[in-house]
Order: sequence, then C-alpha cells, then structure tokens
Amino acid sequence: MLKTSIRNKLIVLLMIMTIVPFGSSIVITYLYTKNSLENQVVLESSNILYQGKVNLESYINELNGLTLSLYNNPDFINYMRSPRKENNSLTIGIVKHVVQTLLYTEDTINGVRISFAEDDRAITATKRSTVVFSNRIMDSNREAFMKAQRSPYNMFIEPTYAQQEKSIKSSKDIITIHRAFMNVPEDEILAFISLEISPDKIVDLSRNLYNSETEEFYLLSSEGEMIYSSDIDVNDDQKDQKWISRILGKKEVSGTLEWKEDSFNGVMMYDQLSASAGGWILVKRVPFTNLYESAFSVAKINILFGVIGLSLVVLATLFVSFKITSPIRILLQNIQQVEEGNMKVQVESFGSDEIGILGFRFQQMIERINHLINREYKLELENKTNQLKVLQSQINPHFLYNALQSIGTIALKNKVPQIYSLITHLSKIMRYGMNMEEDVVALKKEINYTNAYLLLQKERFGEKLDYIVEIEDKVQEIEVPKMILQPIIENYFKHGFDIRDGVGRISLKCFQENDLLVMIVSDNGIGVTESRLKDIHEHFQAEARNKSGEEMNIGLKNVYVRLKLYYNQRAEIAIENQEEGGFMVTMRLPLKIEGEANESNHH
Repeated sequence: MLKTSIRNKLIVLLMIMTIVPFGSSIVITYLYTKNSLENQVVLESSNILYQGKVNLESYINELNGLTLSLYNNPDFINYMRSPRKENNSLTIGIVKHVVQTLLYTEDTINGVRISFAEDDRAITATKRSTVVFSNRIMDSNREAFMKAQRSPYNMFIEPTYAQQEKSIKSSKDIITIHRAFMNVPEDEILAFISLEISPDKIVDLSRNLYNSETEEFYLLSSEGEMIYSSDIDVNDDQKDQKWISRILGKKEVSGTLEWKEDSFNGVMMYDQLSASAGGWILVKRVPFTNLYESAFSVAKINILFGVIGLSLVVLATLFVSFKITSPIRILLQNIQQVEEGNMKVQVESFGSDEIGILGFRFQQMIERINHLINREYKLELENKTNQLKVLQSQINPHFLYNALQSIGTIALKNKVPQIYSLITHLSKIMRYGMNMEEDVVALKKEINYTNAYLLLQKERFGEKLDYIVEIEDKVQEIEVPKMILQPIIENYFKHGFDIRDGVGRISLKCFQENDLLVMIVSDNGIGVTESRLKDIHEHFQAEARNKSGEEMNIGLKNVYVRLKLYYNQRAEIAIENQEEGGFMVTMRLPLKIEGEANESNHH
C-alpha cells in the first residue's frame, strides 16, 4: 500500500523534507556549540593556568631571592667560610640577625635551617623558638641537599602533599626550599640553607585557578609528586594515575590533553613553571559532562523547539496530504463505479484548483460517454433497419441480372455475340460490386473484375486503348480487400485518358517480393503536378485533408484508408510520376490480412 498510495508517498516525502533539515539543524547546532564551548573553556582555563603560573613563579622567586640576598652580606659569608674562627659574640649576633630576618620576612616562612657542608653543625630557627646552634644534622635531608647541589640553579624545592581537606597547620604540611650556598666565585659548597614554607599561600593561589564544583586542579612537582590536589581520592601513584606519566612525557611545557582512562573522561589543560622556580606542573581537569553541560542545555532547548516544530509540521503534512489526496480518492471511487457500469455517478465539486478542474472534466467525460453510448445505440438500431432494407432490396439486383440475361439470350438468337459478351461482362461487374457479403476476396477474383472492367472500356474506346494485365500464378489465391484496384484504374479514365498523346496504355502487374504482395498500376497519361502530388501525400499522412472536386485524391485516399484498416501500419502505397511520362501507383501488402475483422465491423 505504501508503494502505490499517493497519500503515503506524499506523507513520507513531506516528512523527510521536514525531519531531515530539523534533525540536521539540531545535530549541527549541538556539535558547533560543543566545539565552541570546548575551545572557549580550554582557552579560558589556559589563560587562568598561565596567570596562576606567573603568580606562583613570582612567589617562589621571591622566596629564592631571600636566600640569594645573603651573598650581599660579607660578614655572613666570612662566618660561613670559617665558622669556628668567627665564633665570637659579634659574629654570632650577626648570624642570628640574618637568620631571624629570613624567618620574619614572609609570613609563610615557618623555619630557617643552615647546614654546614664540612662540619656536623647546623643553625635552626622557628617562629616558636629562638636561633639554635647545634651539632646534629637530619639524615633525611641528605638526598634533598644532593639534588640542590646537582641543580644548575643550586636550588631544590622539596614538596609535601597538601590536600584541600587536610589541615594546613600540621607540621608535616610544609614545603622546603633547599639552596646550596656556594663560596663565590669558587664552586665550593659552604652550606645548605633550607626555608620551611607553609603551603597556605600556594593553596590559596591554587584555589583561585579552578571551580571546585565542576573542575579539578592538581599541582605536581617536576618529578610527578603531588603538591596540591583538589580531590582527596587522587594520589600521585603513576601506576594508578597514568595521566601524570603522560604529562611528564610531554615535551611541551603547556598544552591540552583529552583523557578517557583512570575513571576520568574529559579534557586536561597543563602548564609548567620555569626550572628556576622548581619546574612545578599545573594541571586542570574538566570532565566532558561539565564541559558540555551548556551544549546539552542548548541541545535540549533546540530539541524541545524542534519537537514542537516537527509536531506542527507533521500536523500540517497530514492536513495537506489528506486535503490533496481525499478528492483523488473520491475520483478513484467514482471511476470504480463507472467500471462496474454505473454511468450515472455524480462527482461533487472540489473547488476551482487543479483537482477541482479534474473532477469537472471527469464529469464532462462521463456525460460525453453517456451521449456517445446513446448515439451508438441509435446507430445500431439504424444499422439493423438498413440491413432489413438491404434484404428487401436484394430482389432488385436479381431482377436486373435476369433481365440482362434475357437480353443476352435475345442477342445470341439474333446472332449478335458482341452484345452478349458486353452484357456478360457488365453482369459480372454488377454482381461483383453489389455482393455485400464479401469484404475480402482472392486476388484472382479482383483481377477477373478488373479484366471485365477493362474489356468494357476497350469496347468503348477500341484501338485508342491498350492494356496489359500480368499476374504470377502463386499470388492468385492471396486474399486482398475487395475493390482495391478499381479506384486506381478508374482515375486514369477520369483524369488521364482524354489528355494523353497517342494510344492510351494502362498496365497492371501483380507479383510476390519476399513476404509482400506487390501490385503496380501505371499509365501513359500526363501525370500530376508536383503541388498536386504533394497534396496527395499530405492526404495520406493526415487522413483528413481533402479538396472538393478532386475525385482522384478522394479515390486514392479511400484506398489508403482501407489498406491501413486491414493491414494496420504494415501496408505501403507509393505514388509518383514516371520519367517517360504517366502516373504510377505501387502497393506493397503483407501476404496475410491483419486480424479477422471485416471492413463492415469498423466504424
């Protein structure tokens, strides 16, 4: 039903034409909004990370500058070179002042420690105690001292894990900056100066770089150790957190990374501090669910309006489809009633549009068919009446034939055989022409009739007429339409015989050529003019045009129409002027007549 119903096809077509653009618009809008939001979030996050990097670098460089400022104190340097020789009250007071100055310069500095490289001595100070000179060095700082010594900047920042939820006042939550204090301009290390830094300011700077509700932030050391994490459940184990190894393996100091592992599905933005500031890595993670939340909202709005629009379009589509196809279906039902024989069907008015005009024309067609049926019925009645009249008038030809036979008998008794012969030929002609029961005859009967007609003309014109009839024996039994040759031969006596030069000659030849019966009628008249020949061809093509008074054209046209009637398009007739003068008609007919219908059955 879907393939044959115009209504269903129209509905499907309109649905496709509306749903596809609406659906494509929603998808394209969502994808464009999604990409735009992603680019916007990445750009904003990258800018924020860059600003956070600048702030952290400034803070760390400021702390580094405190230890570097000690190179500007000659008394302190002399003490560091010879701590035992300079062990007097004045020198010790200078050292205490330097240490306390470092301790109270920044609020975030919780402790200062100077560890001598050669001696097992140290100077420590905290805000909860005074400056202490001791002989004990913590073995746990050895590795940090070695990293500071190997650093091109003579500095190493020892991080501690500072989670957002942990108390930053714990003694363990400190970040230590170790500096290898050199004996400038030599490469000798005099001591290691360590500043214990509270992570409060680092935590505050980190909290300003992300939205705690929708984003995650991590601060990593250059070796991947966790300095700060916004999520307490995330550790710095690189086996569990593969993204840390991926970022550490990047050559670029900043960039973005899409990640779909380790229970995280989203985008990471990262940036790295300069090596002089510790080389820390700032990482910001935004899940796709939060990243595309705005895109989802826009998509939902588009889908909502799209559904409303599609609903209206569907209703409009159904309305238009039913509005257009309902009259067509009514017309189809009326046609089915006509097929069942109900010719009195009435078609309601469908308006003045194309369908309304179609219904009006259909009603006119039904009325015309009714009129034609009534006229055909009347013609059939008249035909029956005419057949009755023909039966009644058959007595007249029989009376005429008997009368001619009596005259012929009297001619023989009076020894006038020529009159008898003429009367006999005339009787044959009349019998052949007035026999209404035969429409198709054997060619030999048509030739006998033609011979009788030519003999009468010969008797009339005498030596002024000469004719030739040639027919192959194998074509004599081929059936042809009755009286097909007589109109052509008669044209010669009407239009060409009186204006000839010398003896009038007419020729008839019948023979078989392949699967065709060829009949050629030629004469020695003056032929026809080119314009008249063109008119005759136009008669053949149009089967309608005719010029009054031109009987030859009428005769030829009748022959042409009868040939088309019996042989459809398989018969051919050609007319032409002969080079030596005269007119020639050539007919090429199939050996068998098309179908079995008689001429009398065609209207």
